[in-house]
Order: sequence, then structure tokens, then C-alpha cells
Amino acid sequence: METKPLLEVEKLAMKKLKIFEQSRARYISRAVLASMFIGFGVIVAFKTGNLFYLIKSPLAYPMAALTFGAAIILIAFGGGDLFTGNTFYYTFSALRNRMKWQQVFHLLLYSYIGNIIGAIVFAFLIYVTGLFETTESTTFLMSVVEHKLHASLPQLFFRGILCNWLVCLAFFIPMSFVENGAKMFSMMLFVFCFFISGYEHSIANMCTFAIALVHQHPETISVAGMIRNLIPVTIGNLIGGELMMATMYYYANKPFFTD
Repeated sequence: METKPLLEVEKLAMKKLKIFEQSRARYISRAVLASMFIGFGVIVAFKTGNLFYLIKSPLAYPMAALTFGAAIILIAFGGGDLFTGNTFYYTFSALRNRMKWQQVFHLLLYSYIGNIIGAIVFAFLIYVTGLFETTESTTFLMSVVEHKLHASLPQLFFRGILCNWLVCLAFFIPMSFVENGAKMFSMMLFVFCFFISGYEHSIANMCTFAIALVHQHPETISVAGMIRNLIPVTIGNLIGGELMMATMYYYANKPFFTD
């Protein structure tokens, strides 16, 4: 039964609400950290994938998907407030009448803003390192970004739903585990699934686009294109977390809650 881990979800949401009520600046700083952790995952994924992409190996995407799992480990064990996971935590708590819907809106808005700030700051930090100075070092990155730009709005929307459904599961299912090793393995497995499947994660996309935009990039990659991608993906992520996770789990387990 999922009752126990769902209560952990509720407990986590209330902890985040307490931080928000005590200091919005501290809450935003946690959101900034979360997207910067995602940024670390983006860098290691595209650095690894690029090695295989340059030699035209079919392992480019699988290796990128495998190494991107570092991001969720950083968030899960290093702290931070990620918009996508929060859609599940806060909505479930609101359905349980532990949180007001107005609070859910504000918490998600502030976490999204913090994630944007983190993505921009991290992109700047990567730019000044000079790690992507040569065109050859960004070949795989630019290829993936351009692919995201060419997808239709409905495709981006539904990829966003499926993505956050899996990402929320990646945080939720390990709550039932005791050993940290098992938790990390399952988290990385779920993240591998969403990455290799080609689903769309709004915060990962923020970081990816930001890094691409601050480096030499094709004219087809632009801020307008990033916004076109992020709007349907963000809405899809919201539905994935709020409907497919929070609402479905609340409805399916409602008879088993004693309060």
C-alpha cells in the first residue's frame, strides 16, 4: 500500500511550506540550487554524449541518459526545490486539505522563478569556464536543442506530461526503500527512462537552452524558440504531476487514510 510514502510526500510538502512562510528568499534560493543541480546533470550528460556523437556512435543518447541521473541524486540528497516534483507534493497536500490552493499556486510560482534564475546563473558559470568554447564540444548539445525546437506544440505538451509522471515516480517510489543504494539506483533508472524516451522536462530544458544560448549557436536556436518550447512543456509537466500523480494517488488511496 502506498499510504506510508504518501504521508511522507505530505510531510515534505509541509516542510517546504514552512520554509516559504519563514523566508521567501530562502525558499527561492533552494529553487535556484535545484536547477543548478539539474545543470550539473545537463553538462555531464552532454559532455559524455558528445564523445560518442562525434564518432557517430548509437551510444550517444543512451550514455547521456545514463549520466544525467547524477542530477536527481544531487537534488534528492543535496536538497533544493524543483518545480516539477513540487507539482506532485503540493497538489496532493491540497487535496488532503493540508494546504490551501492559493498556497500551492504561490509555492509553484516561486519555485519556477527560482529554477529560472538558477538556470541562468549556471549557464553563465559554464560560459566563463570555457568548457564549451570550441564548436566541436557543443555538437551534440546543439543537435538536441534544435530537435526540441522542431517538435510541434502538441508533441511537446504530451511529452511534458509523460516526463513529469516519470520524474515524480522517481522521487516517490524510493520513499518506500530503506537503503540509500536502492534509492539512488531506482531514481537513476527512472530518469534514464524519461531521458532515453525523449520526453520533455521544463527545468532541464531551461538549463539546456540557457547553456546553448550563451555559447556560439545556430541562428535557429533563439530565446523565442526556448519560450515556445517551455510553455507547452511546463503545462504538460503540471498535468503530469498534479493529475497523473497527485490526483490519481489521492483518489486510489483515499479509503486507506484514517484522518
